[in-house]
Amino acid sequence: MRKISKDFPEDFLWGGAVAANQLEGAYLEDGKGLSVADINEFRDDIAVDKKGNAEITTEYVREAISSNNRIFPKRQGIDFYHTYKEDLKLLGELGLKSFRTSISWARIFPNGDEEEPNEKGLEFYDNLIDEMIKNGMEPMITISHYEMPLNLTLKYDGWYSREVIDLFEKYCRVLFDRYHDKVKYWIVVNQINLIGHESFNHLGIAEDKVSDLNSAKYQGVHNEMVACARATRYAHENYPDMQIGMMLCFAGAYAQTTRPEDQLATFKHNQMEYFFSDVLLRGYYPGYAFRFFEDHNIHVEFGETDEEDLKYTADFFSFSYYYTMLCSKESYENGNKVFRNKELPANPWGWSFDPAGLRIILNEVYDRYQKPIYITENGTGCYDKLENGKIHDPYRVEYYRDHIEAVKEAIKDGVDVRGYYAWGPIDIVSCSSSEMSKRYGFIYVDLDDYGKGSGKRIKKDSFDWYHKVIKSNGQDLL
Repeated sequence: MRKISKDFPEDFLWGGAVAANQLEGAYLEDGKGLSVADINEFRDDIAVDKKGNAEITTEYVREAISSNNRIFPKRQGIDFYHTYKEDLKLLGELGLKSFRTSISWARIFPNGDEEEPNEKGLEFYDNLIDEMIKNGMEPMITISHYEMPLNLTLKYDGWYSREVIDLFEKYCRVLFDRYHDKVKYWIVVNQINLIGHESFNHLGIAEDKVSDLNSAKYQGVHNEMVACARATRYAHENYPDMQIGMMLCFAGAYAQTTRPEDQLATFKHNQMEYFFSDVLLRGYYPGYAFRFFEDHNIHVEFGETDEEDLKYTADFFSFSYYYTMLCSKESYENGNKVFRNKELPANPWGWSFDPAGLRIILNEVYDRYQKPIYITENGTGCYDKLENGKIHDPYRVEYYRDHIEAVKEAIKDGVDVRGYYAWGPIDIVSCSSSEMSKRYGFIYVDLDDYGKGSGKRIKKDSFDWYHKVIKSNGQDLL
């Protein structure tokens, strides 16, 4: 009889995760082109819990490109492009066993459709990956993390255009051929299910260029999943030691009440969150998705070889976990929407704290797929106060302790969890609100929302705590 582990595996990957667009900066250096993230604007006239990346028009894109008086913090990030050696040394001191970052598509193919990749961009990632390994960290690379070349949204229609499938597959092949002997773990697309509030960042579809935006989003993500499957096939056929993963942003929903109508609505909502991983891990469209498309008047066209292409499935399931939500019959019927559970504590941005939800999701996912699982993002944004050169952040320690305890309980439940990546181990520009004051890191970066400050790196109290957790392989959480 197989015995269930009561501890984290000896080779458990204690990691930290970031994204190129949120920390690298150098947005036009060494031949890089503009990406969709480079037009994410910071605004200080919007309430913190209302900030986010809305739908975008072509006119907005063109205005943002030519603007001289608006603030686009991701263009500067934390200047990691120039400080990566020092920053990775600090993260090595933290004890990270693995470091997840992305390769900026626009740094490799500045316009997305060039014949040859930008060698200067590849050289940067040559050095970056070597430095990760030098500091004792297993690289985990995300291929697409909101860094689509902006040209693909203007010349084409982002992922809505089937031409982008071939362009992305070419990009993947360049990376696999270049780094197969250094990078074992790959995530093809970050949070592939985010086609709502991160729609343009993810899919690059300007709302004024399509007649039916809802159908265009599902067509776009269909094309993207086909591209993922083709890239996975290439990797498996040429570099069988590489592990290719898929990733969701998983905010599981609970039914608002015990009413059967709310229970059914919540079940259907959660099904459509699993839709993306069902395709990428099982290799075909489930029946419930076709019912959802019919009920919501959504039209998705398959290419001649798409069904065969989708059979090339990923090796592992990965996901980000930040909060859970509530669902009701009424919210589901109003565009498959969910809403915050106000009975749970939350950060200032309205992101609730629910460690038990993480354990539930881990069990659900493993029951569904029986595949290795990596938690590739977990954390919460906080306001940190620098006092006498120090940052005391017991609230961050408490958050992580509770969630790591939940992971440990899931492992005792028999779930095959192989890695946990704190988001992000060093302060970076927020994805959704483009601000620095929403801080996640164990390392403070002295920059404000307007990019002003010394840029100095300072270890927070939580730095020593997470170092202790990693050193003890999750045994010492006090």
